[in-house]
Formats: sequence, C-alpha cells, structure tokens
Amino acid sequence: MGVPGLTGFVEERGVFFTELRVRDTKLVIDGSSLYHRLCLSSDLRRGGDYGSLCAAVRRFFSALWACRVSAFVVLDGGRGAEDRKLQALRGRAAEQLRAAAGLCRGAGPPLTPLLARDAFVQALRRLGVPFVQCFAEADREIAALANCWGCPVLSLDSDFCVFDLAGGYCPLPHFQWESVRAADCPPGCFVPARCFSQEMFCGHFGRLRRSLLPLFAVMHGNDYTGLAALEDFFGKVRLPRGCAQGKGGRHRRLQGLLNWLSQFAEPAEAVENVLKYLKKHQREKIRELLCTSMEDYAPSDVNLEDFFQNGKYECEAARRADVPQWVLDALAKGKLAPLIINVLLLRSTFLRVQVENMQRPSAHSAALPIRQVIYGVLLRASQNTEAASPSELTHELPVVCEFDRCQKTIKKTFVQAASLPTDFCDGRFPLDKLMEVPMSCRQKLLLETLGVKRSFLESIPSHLQLPAAVTCYWIRCSEPKIKLLQLQALLLMIVSEELHRINDDADPTVLCAEDDHIAYNKFLKWKEKKWQNDDFDLDAAHSFCQWQCCLQMGLYLNQLLCTPLSEPDLSRLYTGTLVHRLYQELKSTPSVENLFILSPKMTQLYLVLLNTVES
Repeated sequence: MGVPGLTGFVEERGVFFTELRVRDTKLVIDGSSLYHRLCLSSDLRRGGDYGSLCAAVRRFFSALWACRVSAFVVLDGGRGAEDRKLQALRGRAAEQLRAAAGLCRGAGPPLTPLLARDAFVQALRRLGVPFVQCFAEADREIAALANCWGCPVLSLDSDFCVFDLAGGYCPLPHFQWESVRAADCPPGCFVPARCFSQEMFCGHFGRLRRSLLPLFAVMHGNDYTGLAALEDFFGKVRLPRGCAQGKGGRHRRLQGLLNWLSQFAEPAEAVENVLKYLKKHQREKIRELLCTSMEDYAPSDVNLEDFFQNGKYECEAARRADVPQWVLDALAKGKLAPLIINVLLLRSTFLRVQVENMQRPSAHSAALPIRQVIYGVLLRASQNTEAASPSELTHELPVVCEFDRCQKTIKKTFVQAASLPTDFCDGRFPLDKLMEVPMSCRQKLLLETLGVKRSFLESIPSHLQLPAAVTCYWIRCSEPKIKLLQLQALLLMIVSEELHRINDDADPTVLCAEDDHIAYNKFLKWKEKKWQNDDFDLDAAHSFCQWQCCLQMGLYLNQLLCTPLSEPDLSRLYTGTLVHRLYQELKSTPSVENLFILSPKMTQLYLVLLNTVES
C-alpha cells in the first residue's frame, strides 16, 4: 500500500517522528490497516483464528476507551468505476500467492485469513464502534474526516505521509495500545504513540515544500501510477545524490527525486520541468497523468461526519454509477461486501488466495455455483431461455471476470451468471426492489443454491443453520471429496465454539447448565495439553480452505438476499489451529469424537449436525 520504499526510508532514518500522548481526542482509523495488523497475532497457516482476532479487536478498542479516545473506523469499499488500481491489485494478488506458497512450506510473509475482514466488521458492530465502508478507496475520505475534526489518522499506509493532515499521521507500529500508561498528573492514562512530521521530513530535503509531496508520490510510483511512463525522465535527469548512505543506498532514487523537487516553489513549476525531459508527443499525456494523479492526495468532498451523525452516505461517484440506494446504504453500513459493488460496476472480482495445495484447483472452485447465483441476482440473468440455442445462450447470460489462482499463477477466467427462478426475473423485482421479494422466495433461493431442504435445518439452532447448510454444500461440491474425519473435526470445532459461547457469553439470558460447565472445563484441559503431532496436513488444509470459501460466498449470498437465515458469528465459528488439531488427533485417537460426552446438550448438537450433513 502507498508509496514504494517510503515507509522503509522513514523507519530507517527514525528522525521524522514526534512523540504523542493519545487521549481525549477523536481518532480516524484506517480499518483495512488495523485488521491486517491485528491478524498478525493469530495463526496464519491454518486458515485463521477468528476468535483471537476479535478478542484483539475488543482489547484494542477497550484501551482507546480507557484513554477517552473516540475512534471512528473507515474501511475501503470497491475498486471504483474507473478501476485504476487494477494492475496494482494484480501485483498484490501475485505477492499473496507467493506468501501462501511459502506458508505451505512452513515459512513466509504474513497472509490475512480469508474471513478476517468479515469477522472484523462483525466485531466492530458488536462493540458499537462507529464505522463506515466507503464506496471505493478510503484514503481521501479518511484524510477529509480527520481534517474536519483536526485529529490524527491511524494507519499502515505510507500515502498518509503525503496527505496534508492537520492532526498528523500515526503509523500503527508506533501506536503502543498494549502499553497504555497512567499520566503523572490528570487527566489520566494515554496511548504512547509517534506521529509522522511532514515539517521535519521536508526540512530534511532543504527547502522542499509540502505541496510537492503529492507530485513526488505520483512520480515515484503509487498504487495508481507505475514508473514506466516516466522512465525517460529518470534516464535523463541528473538527480542530486543527497544522503544515500545506509542499506547500500537502496533509497537513492527516492532521495534524489525529493532533493530535485526541493528547488521548485510549486507543483506546476516542477511538472513543467519534468516535461522538458520528455519527447514532445508525450508531454501533454504525461502532464494530464501527473495532474490527475496528484488529485488523489486532495481530501475527498464526501462528508463522513454527516454519515456518523445522521447515517447518510452521499458520494458523487456512487450517484454516477446508478446503483440502487438500498445497496449503497448496505455497503456503507458494512452489510454487503466489496465483492458486490465490484461485480455490479466492473463485472470483475479478485478471489483471495489461501494456504492451500497449489497442485490442485483453487479452493474457490468449490464455491463457484454459489458465486454464479450471486452474479445472477446482481446482474439479473433470465431463466427464460428455452428457445435459445446454446450459442445464443452464451451471449444472453451475463459474464463476470474472476482473478483466481491457477497452479502458482494468478489468472483470469470468465464465469457465466446463473439463471434464476422466475420469481427473480419476471420483471416485477429488479435489483432496486429485491427486498420486496417475499422472504420465503429469498430463503428458497439460498437453500436451493446450497442444496438443502428447509426441513433439514429445523432441529439446528438458528445461528448455526447457515454454517450447517454450507457444510452440506461443501460435502457435495468439494473435490476431492472430503474425508469423514475432516467433517468430524469441523463439527467438533463448531460444537466447541458453541460450548465456549454459552460458558463465556456475557448475556444473562444464556443459561449454562452444570454439565455444560464441567464439559467445558474438560475441553479446556484437553486444549492445554501439549499437542504431540504438529504436522501440517496440506490436503486437510485444502479441504478446510474450501469450507471457508463456501462459507464466505454463502454469507455474501445470504447478505445480498437480506439475511433469510441468521448471520453466524465468525469469531465463534472457525479456529484453524483447533480444527487441524482435532483432525490430527481423530486419526490416532478416535475417542476424541466423545470430547463433549459429559454435556448431553453438546453431544446432541454434534449428532444433529453430523446426521443433518451426512443425510
């Protein structure tokens, strides 16, 4: 994210920060940066521990509240109608694929688990933390809101070194929320932090003006502009050498460009001098590219303060896109995922790679039929095609471009939307009136997509019905077929999380029987025992990745259909380390299946789940 090399340069020098005591203030948080950072404390090889992630989210905001910090979280939305970051996103997907391949072998850079964002949004909602999901990239809206309130921005994105921020930019690695301290005198405790100083940074390069930083970012290359268009300039200009000591001078171009820009009074003057080094036929195109790209560092005109006060998210780009109002409202409130707006606007989506078997088809392949139904609902594929020839049918059904793993590369494939039942395509219920479709019809579409009858789910608690239906689908559609021990491990994990919920839930209406409490303590002792077999079973990992893919798309279809089934709590649903351990131990000790035998209620739940999905 941000300007390549800038974070490394700033951190190496370490002299561009001021100490900050964060308390009694508003704080605008880059949500994407925060959940990526908090994920680092959980298991990243076995598919994520969403309970650990959500516990970290709870501790983080509790620390802020203790210091009387009012936090407001702003999340990225879709890719935007212009799709300007497409090449950067393809490069990032390739990096994630390399990280996943490294983790398969046992080591590699961190990789955010598939459902981390969804679990994070759920955690914010449970905690009552104010948050918004933007229509597209959030950076400009974050900057505008922070400047409106004169408060700091908390992020990992070096683009915030470039924005002119009244309250400054606090990099997350320097925000010591786990070390909240009591002040020597009132008004109380604070979070020790460091704030990036643009004044100190620009002073390092002589007379460099802050207004030139956006031009520097654009020329050095950010997520929107690569360096290729300006290679002629860098090949001809003599950049001042500056201070290139340390690390072999690997930031030489960055420093040279900043020193070169310091001779100019304003961006327009600098742009004219850049153009002198280019061929005449290139100049107007490059001028337009530079000027347009610099606008990415101007604060947005979207009024997020109005959203946080009145719940209204208004955005000119959204109005131009002609998206139904209920979709925009649901997106802003995090009730629909960015995938939805990307498919609507771009007919394109990226499918996140996981730590899976790279020799097999992508784990996302298992969830393809669910995605096709999502595409059908969004793009309104008609089922009235009996008279059409096969060739005509290809042209009539909408197509979506998916970027997904194929072996060890990222490739794009074109996927047809599914035909939908007559209830959804007879013209009475276009997308803007989807909520007017009877609930029974929406639920029927969801369950038929997952291949489950409503009667099968009646004996299952409502908050587990969607995971149970997804598990039925997973058994039917996974390839290769899952093993019984994998299914048992998954269901035992779900039951253990349910037992954890009724023992630890703060809700006084949730009653915990004595035998449930005894069974829970026995389970905790089992968990505390040293795990003898820490082998990583890649085939099992691949199967559990497929389950997460199916759950993710089942969750998104359920959200799009306005939740005909209750949305499950992801923090109480999947723990990667636990499901892998259960699978390994079941192979050697089948009696592990009786782990909850002291609780008749949990034993019954396990048997009901097992019988439902096996039937």
